[in-house]
Amino acid sequence: MGIFMSAVLPAILTMVISYLLGSINSSIIFTKLFSHEDIREMGSGNAGTTNVLRSVGKRAAACTFAFDFIKGVLAVFIGRLLFQYFAAAYPLAGVSSWEFVQYGAYLAGIFCVLGHDFPVFFGFRGGKGVLTSWSIILLIDWRSFVVVIVVFIVVVLLTRIVSAGSISAGIAFPICTFVFNYLVDYRMFQIGSPTYCVLTMIVALFLGGLLVGKHHANIARLRAGTEKKLSVKKH
Repeated sequence: MGIFMSAVLPAILTMVISYLLGSINSSIIFTKLFSHEDIREMGSGNAGTTNVLRSVGKRAAACTFAFDFIKGVLAVFIGRLLFQYFAAAYPLAGVSSWEFVQYGAYLAGIFCVLGHDFPVFFGFRGGKGVLTSWSIILLIDWRSFVVVIVVFIVVVLLTRIVSAGSISAGIAFPICTFVFNYLVDYRMFQIGSPTYCVLTMIVALFLGGLLVGKHHANIARLRAGTEKKLSVKKH
């Protein structure tokens, strides 16, 4: 009963709440509000901000951007709050409170992105989770967020192709996690533990791999030289 209350229950609550929150796909909702169409049947067919910008316009894209970012923030906040409460009420031996709360943040991040990519409310056809992933990375480790954003901006400025920037950012995230969590925090400052470094690296590889995997069609077009450059529908 002890391990259930201290670890299993907060994990289950975090996974369910974060997945359901992630499943609220704003690109589908705002496209229907602004154009009465399904964004998944427009443009590239992706339920994401870039396709909304190209196919519907700036206002719908701005709303989508804000909501997708905010829901990642909310998921991590809820995950941390739940794990913090259970850590105080039912402390887990051998795990620091800080580390335990961080596990809640990472777990919330995974399931929020899974909800965004495979939303239960919209037939499991969602987006690619770029913005939601960014907001999660920002709250988990601002250092990784800075690097990921810089990589994205540089690649987009050089290519004018959003998908190329997103894929590059997805690859950069697990590298940043290894550098900051293991080489800097653990090896240099003795923050965290080997278990924490391994588990967070697995999460980063999963999120980065999922983001890159969701861009499989874009990768094929990039290789063929047919991927569209950034454009905006002017309304």
